[in-house]
Amino acid sequence: MSTTIQSVPTSLLATMNPSSSTSSTSGTSSTGTSAAASATASQNNFMSMLVAQMQNQDPLNPMDNAQVTSQMAQLSTVTGVNQLNTTMTSMMASYQSNQTLQAANLIGQNVVVPGNSMTLSSGTGQFGVQLASAASNVQVTVTNSAGAVVDTINAGSLPTGVSALTWNGATTAGTTAPDGQYTFTVSAANGTSSVTSTALSVGQVGSVSTGTAGPQLNVTNVGVTPIANVVQIL
Repeated sequence: MSTTIQSVPTSLLATMNPSSSTSSTSGTSSTGTSAAASATASQNNFMSMLVAQMQNQDPLNPMDNAQVTSQMAQLSTVTGVNQLNTTMTSMMASYQSNQTLQAANLIGQNVVVPGNSMTLSSGTGQFGVQLASAASNVQVTVTNSAGAVVDTINAGSLPTGVSALTWNGATTAGTTAPDGQYTFTVSAANGTSSVTSTALSVGQVGSVSTGTAGPQLNVTNVGVTPIANVVQIL
């Protein structure tokens, strides 16, 4: 008995076995629409090749049912993963949009963010410090724009977390520092053990920008900082 074997179309084989450059290009797709189209195309190509494989099987040695079931399970898994990726992409876009709207509400508000700059205005400068653990001795060194030490503040003992501090502009020379921009450093210790500290600046949110890293706040005296860095809203 003779058997006629149908050949698999060259275009189908090319589609199912793309070149590395084509695979690389399709893998960089970032839109949900292109991902869905790619998933649909892969599903159609898989089914076409499975049908061609069944049409060209040896009638005296047909395909094992277990093989067909395994291939269908693989197709289902790939389709499910593609759908999950599309859903996650949509959720991320929605999350970033909500973050941007929340960030826009901060425009005009004073926020506390990591930084070492301080504005002395009308004899008062606001800043803060965040401690990883309680400290028995916290000292703040204030310097002017020339890098010269203006004052050393003994903040005493402070608890774990964020503490708001102020500087009255008094200098170690017994004079009053002029209003303007200053920088400061913080050192903390608990007995003889040092304590990890983070200097905090207070500034007003002037605008909000968006990017691949999410919403960014433009804070006066601080610069651009992610919204996640906001420690307090005043």
